[in-house]
Amino acid sequence: MTIDPSNRPPGGPVIDHLDGRLLELLALEPRIGILEASRRLGVARGTAQARLDRLQSNGVIRGFGPDVDPAAIGYPVTAFATLEIKQGQGASVRSHLAGVPEVLELHTTTGHGDMLCRLVARSNADLQRVIDRVVGFDGIVRASTAIVMENPVPLRIIPLVKQASED
Repeated sequence: MTIDPSNRPPGGPVIDHLDGRLLELLALEPRIGILEASRRLGVARGTAQARLDRLQSNGVIRGFGPDVDPAAIGYPVTAFATLEIKQGQGASVRSHLAGVPEVLELHTTTGHGDMLCRLVARSNADLQRVIDRVVGFDGIVRASTAIVMENPVPLRIIPLVKQASED
């Protein structure tokens, strides 16, 4: 059963301190076995396994795949594109963008644009090819792109996990 965030009890904790410690341990050492995790956490193996299973079934843990750095596989340029789309074209634009490998994320947004996507490219010149592919779709009216210069705070979840598990 997956918990819909909008249906969570108000003020009720989603994760507790033990869940937070388990998540932190898994983030630091993703290849750790459940037996070793239970030993380090000071809980029974069954307790650690039950917590892990619940975190997965509730959608807190989304996967255990490798965290791949696009730059390390030949895509060192990152950009964000704000897209304005034609009304009623959301589903087709989503489908189009899902077919572009260089589109790493897509978010629907409020404000200036309708969608925000994170793109990667092999070079600045290659970024033009990626942008052309992204906007070369009838449902996209306009795009505004910003190239990432530096990423001083990369995607991180553990500080949020710590805060959530202390509530």
